[in-house]
Amino acid sequence: MAKLELDDKLIRKLAALLEETGLSEIEYEAGGQRIKVGRNTAAAYAAPLPPPVAPPTVAPAAESREGAGEAVPAGAILSPMVGTVYVGPEPGAEPFTKLGDEVKQGQTLLIIEAMKVMNPLTSPRAGKVTQILVQDGQPVEFGEPLIVVE
Repeated sequence: MAKLELDDKLIRKLAALLEETGLSEIEYEAGGQRIKVGRNTAAAYAAPLPPPVAPPTVAPAAESREGAGEAVPAGAILSPMVGTVYVGPEPGAEPFTKLGDEVKQGQTLLIIEAMKVMNPLTSPRAGKVTQILVQDGQPVEFGEPLIVVE
């Protein structure tokens, strides 16, 4: 195997060309030798991960909401985040669930849009939808009761 001779001037020119053009790497080949110059851009272009979505919480029994003075219905599924609630997959479409529907554990009940991300709210248990406490397009707060599944 032939010994590679490094040309410092060529490497510096290639590095300057990287900076000038905004490329992340450049490769040069001549005389049977190949030089590849690159820069570490992973940190500069890494997209932040979205925050994990907490599973919906369920109100175990009628209890007073802080500051609101309202009782939370037993079996209510509470909003895991602040956002806008949608009852169907798109405007004008049939809602995911209706009053009186039997739902399965893991079935999508609503969608909550938060920061342009559509987050499905799934049922934590099987049961019957006895109350729908929100309307399509309504803003909701963290911990607000959304739907009751008994």
